[in-house]
Amino acid sequence: MDEYAHFIYKFTNNFPKEELYGITSQIRRSGLSTILNYIEGYARQKSLVRLNFLEIAYGSLKESKYLLYFSQREGYLNINDYHKMLQLAEEIGAMIWKEISNLRQKT
Repeated sequence: MDEYAHFIYKFTNNFPKEELYGITSQIRRSGLSTILNYIEGYARQKSLVRLNFLEIAYGSLKESKYLLYFSQREGYLNINDYHKMLQLAEEIGAMIWKEISNLRQKT
């Protein structure tokens, strides 16, 4: 997840300046939200609270995945970097979803 967040920050440095308060800001927030909510969820002691944070992390990941797609379609992100980040996002998503499923079974 750390690699994912850092990559998002790195590639958004090259976005058009007019996108600073648009897609640049949005993709950075969703990318960071993924890891921050994951971390905060693990800091919580109650399973239902942890589950809530993991679900938020998963939603943020899905948001950032679409924004990666949008960025690639707009020409802000090259196809090779897009595929690399898409693969990483899929791995992160599978990991978070497995944890969500496990917590749902326990509660």
